[in-house]
Amino acid sequence: MKKILNYFLQGLLYIVPISVTIFVVVYALNKIADILPIKNTFVSLIVLFTLITIIGMVGSKLIASPFNALFKKILDKAPLLQTIYSSVKDLMNTFFGNKKGFDQAVLVKIYDNSTIERFGFITNDDLESLNITSGKVLVYIPHSLTFSGNVFLVDKKNLTPIDTPSRDIMKLIVSGGVSEVEN
Repeated sequence: MKKILNYFLQGLLYIVPISVTIFVVVYALNKIADILPIKNTFVSLIVLFTLITIIGMVGSKLIASPFNALFKKILDKAPLLQTIYSSVKDLMNTFFGNKKGFDQAVLVKIYDNSTIERFGFITNDDLESLNITSGKVLVYIPHSLTFSGNVFLVDKKNLTPIDTPSRDIMKLIVSGGVSEVEN
């Protein structure tokens, strides 16, 4: 009985937000249609979209900005949390933001006398800030079946560029080699 109750509550967690959103949109469309002199669903949708966008803009200024400032104050007092947060934020920006960090997939030969190579991604080829100017780059090598990996300092001579989209290589690595690369 406890398991059934748990599934019921889980179902509510999925259904309630969707149902409330649909209800609010339909209710708002009906109210907008009642207010507008023109009875047109398309016009009502445009007005609703505009209202939601304006609310989002105002909300980001009045709610998000103060919250972000408070969060930054907390992080300033906790250096370990700040390190973790900034690392995760940078990683998310790499995957979803404007800064694409995994855009050059490569094969990495880690040992000179080995025929085994690993898939990786060049993450930084300008290492002057680390006083490294000897033809080396930073390469991220993800682990299979997880979202972790290692960063290696690699000689450029041990890299072979891969002419395949990085997202396909990442999918291949994370799946443990099971996913097929599309041509």
